[in-house]
Amino acid sequence: MRLGIISALAEEQQGLVEAMRGPAKLIHGMREYWAGTLWEIDAVCVLSRIGKVAAAMTATTLVEKFGVTHILFTGVGGAGDKTVRVGDIVVAEALVQHDMDASPLFPRFEVPLTGQTHFQPDQQLSLRLSRAAHDFLERDFLETIQDGERQAFRLDQPRVHRGLVASGDQFVNDGAHVNSLNDALPGLVAVEMEGAAVAQVCYELGVPCAVLRTISDNANEHAAIDFMRFVKSVAAQYAFHITRRMCRDLADMPLQPSRDSAGT
Repeated sequence: MRLGIISALAEEQQGLVEAMRGPAKLIHGMREYWAGTLWEIDAVCVLSRIGKVAAAMTATTLVEKFGVTHILFTGVGGAGDKTVRVGDIVVAEALVQHDMDASPLFPRFEVPLTGQTHFQPDQQLSLRLSRAAHDFLERDFLETIQDGERQAFRLDQPRVHRGLVASGDQFVNDGAHVNSLNDALPGLVAVEMEGAAVAQVCYELGVPCAVLRTISDNANEHAAIDFMRFVKSVAAQYAFHITRRMCRDLADMPLQPSRDSAGT
């Protein structure tokens, strides 16, 4: 197993390279790829930058040039449902490109010539990720996130959600837009800008993937308030400790062979 770990922002991958044993840097396609050992797992860390094209290019390079066998995407997202709150964690069960619309040639949301609207991450990897997220909240959260940050962002008993994640090349900060997406995409729990593109690449290349999102905002008109503070002081800690737990779990109990990623 060789795990590729992608984040869109440097802050979202804070500490992972420092935690690597024997890190080696290779620059390719205007990105820095760091290869080494993370908690006994052979891993490659990279920043994709923001957006679907950037994420797709990065995921493809991880597979084709660096030989990763599994991909984990970590980052932040906006709440896609009123039951999802800032500080909650979302593990994707399916991903869709909410700005994909080639109608009337193809149904809305369907990626042309694939026959797919929703792309499913790998079930085994996602279950491991979900378990790591639950363990983080139960065992690490109070020690990891400072009291002042918990109060500032009202992080009261965060929860883990599993469901549909919608990706698009736009920072969603309009409550009416979220409501319309909810109407069109039942089960929506988060909106973001990269995950579905990574999931499509993994589907087409037959590489298992999983997507983790820390909810940073409610995807409404207040979405940009203290965004970077949250990323640095909260989301970066979530990503680091959940990835650590997941890597240790994988090292103790390697994944069983599974079928290629699926779509619907």
